[in-house]
Amino acid sequence: MYLMNTYSRFSATFVYGKGSWIYDEKGNAYLDFTSGIAVNVLGHSHPRLVEAIKDQAEKLIHCSNLFWNRPQMELAELLSKNTFGGNVFFANTGTEANEAAIKIARKYGKKKSEKKYKILSAHNSFHGRTLGSLTATGQPKYQKPFEPLVPGFEYFEFNNVEDLRRKMSEDVCAVFLEPIQGESGIVPATKDFLEGARKLCDEYDALLVFDEVQCGMGRTGKLFAYQRYGVVPDVLTTAKGLGGGVPIGAVIVNERADVLEPGDHGTTFGGNPLACRAGVTVIKELTKEGFLEEVEEKGNYLMKKLQEMKEEFDLVADVRGMGLMIGIQFREEVNNREIATKCFENKLLVVPAGNNTIRLLPPLTVEYGEIDLAVETLKKVLREI
Repeated sequence: MYLMNTYSRFSATFVYGKGSWIYDEKGNAYLDFTSGIAVNVLGHSHPRLVEAIKDQAEKLIHCSNLFWNRPQMELAELLSKNTFGGNVFFANTGTEANEAAIKIARKYGKKKSEKKYKILSAHNSFHGRTLGSLTATGQPKYQKPFEPLVPGFEYFEFNNVEDLRRKMSEDVCAVFLEPIQGESGIVPATKDFLEGARKLCDEYDALLVFDEVQCGMGRTGKLFAYQRYGVVPDVLTTAKGLGGGVPIGAVIVNERADVLEPGDHGTTFGGNPLACRAGVTVIKELTKEGFLEEVEEKGNYLMKKLQEMKEEFDLVADVRGMGLMIGIQFREEVNNREIATKCFENKLLVVPAGNNTIRLLPPLTVEYGEIDLAVETLKKVLREI
């Protein structure tokens, strides 16, 4: 097929999508509860997003960051005003955003001391697949084939403030955290843990970095998950849903972390007019009155349905998450890949994750009837198993 063997793909070739539905080349319709892994927050072919992309493509698709472009400036302003008022660097992906955050952390530390370069991240975290972000990813299964990794990283137990405290020192320049761990099976941080991490970073003059590549962009019922906790980071990374399907990533820094200067970092495609116009459209849709409140309501509705399903089926060990980012963990005797395959055969798309979990990441525009259909399909699959 001319492609490197880097994915275990399901046997469908998709050609068209509309709303929460995606269609293969044979005309089969699938209810998409993956959203391209938390990307298509407005669903497939959202009319305002499509119109914005078409309009921008007719004007200007790309220009160098040696010059200004209006969509980039507008998106930076929207991100700043809807977070903590910081400055923005645009990348193309989540892993690029996290690479930039790593460089920001290292430079911040080096301005204090030559020894202040250590970065702490959590076990079972996922921050990307480039070498720096892979080193920050606290999962040896992803790291071993590519060792030796970048030096200066250590790992702590997620949601364990005391373990983080033991690892902190004056040599630490940053703590990297996902407010909700996605790849490892939708594991939310506790408020006490994030508050503890914030306090320790302040005590040791280290940057607190929140990776919201997966849990950001409205997925939790707030524009960003940190807003659910009331704990503000120094650095925030986002991607996935930011472009609604068009590749884009971003790093937002407060004044303290705004250390990069011309020549320190750069990108050819990051912040191009087409991607930024998509991002502007997405944020304007997500921040419309009542939109995020409805996401939270839909999430509560889906969670209630899944909790009822858990009571019905012993195969389900746990249901957890926030908003429309929910994980269903199964007991050891059940294989989550088998569940995902059975769902696929029943025309429901879900995403396998760590801890024997499947992720439900529907478009934020999903309808209540589609939620009902997804839950009924899951129940059918569990009865078959």
